Amino acid sequence: MGTPVILKIIMPDGSSQRLTLSYGLPASIDGLMVEVKKQCGLKGDFKLQFMDSLFGNEFLNLTSMSEVEDKGTLRIIDMLWPTTSQHEERSTVGLDPQLLSPSSVHSESSSLSGVTVDTDILSSSESTSSRSSWPAVFHVPKFSYDAEIKLQRANLAYLTDGTVLLPDPKLKSTILEGLLQEIVQYKVYTTDKEMEQVAQSLIHKHPCLTEEASPNGCGGWKNSLKYKLSNYRTNLRKLGCPEVTVNSLQNKPADRRNAAFGVKKAKRAEVNFCPVYPSTETEDSMEAMRMALLLDVKKRNNRENVKVKMERTFAHRRHEVVRDAPSVETLMARWPALFEVCEINAEFKRITTVPLQSKFLSQLDLHSDNLIRLFQKRGGQLGERLRAIVAELADCDVDGGRECIIKGLCIYMGEDPENLIHEYVGMDEVAVDEAVEGITVGICVLKEDRASQPSDIVIVIEGNKVVEWLDNVPLAVAMLFGLMYAINLSYPSELRYTFEIIQKVFMELDAGRLSKKALSLKHRLLHRN
Repeated sequence: MGTPVILKIIMPDGSSQRLTLSYGLPASIDGLMVEVKKQCGLKGDFKLQFMDSLFGNEFLNLTSMSEVEDKGTLRIIDMLWPTTSQHEERSTVGLDPQLLSPSSVHSESSSLSGVTVDTDILSSSESTSSRSSWPAVFHVPKFSYDAEIKLQRANLAYLTDGTVLLPDPKLKSTILEGLLQEIVQYKVYTTDKEMEQVAQSLIHKHPCLTEEASPNGCGGWKNSLKYKLSNYRTNLRKLGCPEVTVNSLQNKPADRRNAAFGVKKAKRAEVNFCPVYPSTETEDSMEAMRMALLLDVKKRNNRENVKVKMERTFAHRRHEVVRDAPSVETLMARWPALFEVCEINAEFKRITTVPLQSKFLSQLDLHSDNLIRLFQKRGGQLGERLRAIVAELADCDVDGGRECIIKGLCIYMGEDPENLIHEYVGMDEVAVDEAVEGITVGICVLKEDRASQPSDIVIVIEGNKVVEWLDNVPLAVAMLFGLMYAINLSYPSELRYTFEIIQKVFMELDAGRLSKKALSLKHRLLHRN
């Protein structure tokens, strides 16, 4: 048996997932492609590219299994992607599907995606931003022609005798501007760690720019980038970019109008946090479409029209959610379609570019064995509760087993699963309604008696039953997590570690920043002891 290998797979739609090869790498590329098809649920013809560190982490066609390394990155290229030449293929591969026509995206989804509820989502440049998630490796762009000549000569001098370059104001401005334009393709509010990543990538590609006085060689570049981006946001605010105007002083309470108060920005790896309106739409036209949508949701067999209008009104809805922070009750009245399972999946993918239901369930299954192992090793009172959970697994079906794993995860993180999953046995509808009024965020499982199957599974937010008649608890947990993104809710304090694991370990969103508690669990999951 070979050593297990884990690979990162970048899907054609820009999302990514982990590929686990329990028995090591296959002997051939064809064998690897079979595993990719199986685990990623792909159909049709495609080819693989690998990230080559010798060429600045660019993607090159995979021609030998020797080019594949453990914890390496592979990218899937759909062979059905409409191209007329090799040049066009290079220019279109890797673009966000939102920049392409809806028909081409639909073709890709039909040919490559498995049959899941959240993979066939209409995308259009007329409805959502063209941003993508922050890259694992930041790509330093090419600068102006004269700047590249100067840097090439300076790099040669650095490699020859170690001479560093002190860029003149024009060259430094050119470099910062080039980096800035690459950064804003992902986000306009960055973290300190992300800025350091950009600066490190710069001196890695152009070692002549290394700062001798800086401990990490790039501290000055990082600070310059921060100031540059801050000034750029000021210009964007003047231009009316919604992602920054939402934080302007006029949009803050009269008694708290200072720049630091209540800054609204993506904090959980949201790619399209507050997108711009489609070029042909205004707030009035979007509101008219929302009113028409209220009529569409009442009609039978009208799923496709609802889907299209929900896609087109995405920016309008996000502005309302981010800027006004309405109550759940208000949102249910204004956007009833948002609280349907298919639209929760669609909205989550619009916001993060990551599929919700399929990824959550597949990652839960992927980590189940290791989680059970950790449950069995835990000592003390928590260990006793966890071993009781493990004992229940023997008599459970797939969904019941997933529910046990979720409850065990809560316990392992020191939280009470009853704060997440509330069971009501033998209660009438009036009694249940009274009970859920006190629930801020949770899932209610209604049963006739202890031994019976649930008669209903309901998601409750702010005392409101927002989604009913769900099939099982794991699906309800996925939908609850998706709603927290869709309506911009904070995680409840009594379940913050559980939801952090779901977000950063299972869904791999903002996976580089974890609390000590979550980081400890992640290390134990990925490294057997």
